[in-house]
Amino acid sequence: MGWPAAARIAVVYVVARLVTTGFFLLASALSGPGSRYGVAPSLGELALGWDAQWYWFAVVAGYPTDLPLTPQGSVAENAWAFLPVYAYLSAGLGTLLGSWGAGAVVISLAAGFGASVALHALLSDRIGDGAAMWAVAFFACGPLAALFQVGYAESLFLFLLFLALRCVQLRRWGWLYLLVPLMGFTRPGILAFALFLGLYGIHRFFRRRSEPLPVRDVAHLVGVAFVAVVVGFAWQVIAGVVTGDPGAYLATELAWRRNWVGDTSGRFVPVEGWIQAAGFWFSRWGLGVTAGYVALVLLVFGTAAVLIFAPQVKRLGVEVRLWSASYFVYLLLVFFPQSSIFRLLVPISPLWGAFAVPPSRAWRLTVLGAALLGQWWWIYNMYALGNTFWQIP
Repeated sequence: MGWPAAARIAVVYVVARLVTTGFFLLASALSGPGSRYGVAPSLGELALGWDAQWYWFAVVAGYPTDLPLTPQGSVAENAWAFLPVYAYLSAGLGTLLGSWGAGAVVISLAAGFGASVALHALLSDRIGDGAAMWAVAFFACGPLAALFQVGYAESLFLFLLFLALRCVQLRRWGWLYLLVPLMGFTRPGILAFALFLGLYGIHRFFRRRSEPLPVRDVAHLVGVAFVAVVVGFAWQVIAGVVTGDPGAYLATELAWRRNWVGDTSGRFVPVEGWIQAAGFWFSRWGLGVTAGYVALVLLVFGTAAVLIFAPQVKRLGVEVRLWSASYFVYLLLVFFPQSSIFRLLVPISPLWGAFAVPPSRAWRLTVLGAALLGQWWWIYNMYALGNTFWQIP
């Protein structure tokens, strides 16, 4: 009898984490005076850099009642951009382990393993156990796999997200009333899940003759989607109440965008970030603003075509496809693309299954090698270097 899936996944995950640790050690050796981290930073210093500092600061200093301002009078970067679940769970575990950082890294490691197990369950019914194991290997070794052992909330969010998608697959609606609030206060993106539930409900409605749609399912889809919408706007409301500024959260998020495009409209406009980025990046690359806009249109339609027509993606099931589409729409509406876009794309990790479907071992090993190469490139740029505006995780 073969090993159970969880045991096989544990082996893959541990080996993957050892490889990532080796990459971090190499990045430390290559880190010089010009790096954000200085010469030869420790693994702990690398694990607790960048956004980890903000999560830690939210715990030790709380969320500001008075929004900090720049010399020009705009809202400055502050802790309201970082949701509380991961920060305070890390603090709670950290009291037992001796530091917030220890708690944060252990939670990321454990949640990454849980996400790997949940991802296998999400895919194995659709593409088979073998292909699902390869998808887990791609996920655990992927370009952003360093997130599984640093003080970022992504690992915990992925664990909760994959569990939620699996619950939708199995139509175990009750668990979603717990998972949705936890997701919503861990990382931004729960409004994408609300859109996913709406699209999934429409899909089920049109297929009701071949796939019955009981009233119970309709009630839960509406109920969970409502909870997701409420949770999705709750943090904005909380920030507004605490600071006395209804626009506190959105102004805080726009503070990061200002690092690239400066003060523009001073208010949030859906899709504006991608339009600004198309002009900004293509101008810097010497390709012209028009080329940027054309590329943006091609990107949107190309992504839609892959999700609708690619046979490898269709095999993953409607839940994965609709979630991926919903999340892409969410990013298109709210995000300004820069180097963090790679990290922001991690929630579509179930699409790794599409790369695992071709049965060729040579193909799968090539994908795995490319994933590891991408991981090293990301760690080297974001941690060994991390000294320019396009080297921000």
